[in-house]
Amino acid sequence: MDRLLALESVLNTIADPDDPALSRFIRAQPAAGLAGQLTEIVRAWRTEASGTAGSGLALALATSRALPRPASPQVVVSGPASASLPGRLTSGVAVEVVRSAKTSLLVASFAAHGALDVVDEIGRAVVRGVQVDLLLEESTHASVAFAMLPKEVRVWHRASASGVMHAKLLAADRHTALLGSANLTDRALSDNIELGVVLRDLATVAPLVDHFRWLLSPESGLVRAGGAA
Repeated sequence: MDRLLALESVLNTIADPDDPALSRFIRAQPAAGLAGQLTEIVRAWRTEASGTAGSGLALALATSRALPRPASPQVVVSGPASASLPGRLTSGVAVEVVRSAKTSLLVASFAAHGALDVVDEIGRAVVRGVQVDLLLEESTHASVAFAMLPKEVRVWHRASASGVMHAKLLAADRHTALLGSANLTDRALSDNIELGVVLRDLATVAPLVDHFRWLLSPESGLVRAGGAA
């Protein structure tokens, strides 16, 4: 950040990319590779926007710096945790993701058994008006784990016997998604050695949710309604 502010300061004092002050600033950069990157930026300025004053580029940098940054991915684990990878436990994060849903919740799992904390939280989501869709593998009888949920919950299965529904996903609205190896079972959420990641970046999560919504749509022809949970 300090280097970016320093670059903005220099740009505010120069009129064009050939100003010696900019060359001196670039040569003084100690970070490996930074001088080369800045040289490429200057080259692009010279060839593509030579009529733009340095103050214009400084304003563009300041604007970009002020934009909100997407949250970093968060690692989650099941089983033993270590100091090398201090991730949060999958069971707690799964409940947290469900709790964050305001309008829709998309759940995909190959197998499901127990996981009462997650199932109970899904039930509370339904009560507060969240539309819940469960995309489950039929051959594992995963839907049984959700049998006590309200009838408003929609269950989906693959329409074809070719292949299985093997994805594991919890997606709250279009803003948060938990992806990983863990099924919605007690062992997978707590005891097995499993690994996952939570995404909280709209630009990444929204297309992922759109893909699964397309899978559930009649036009895909890939899934069929399995009835209420």
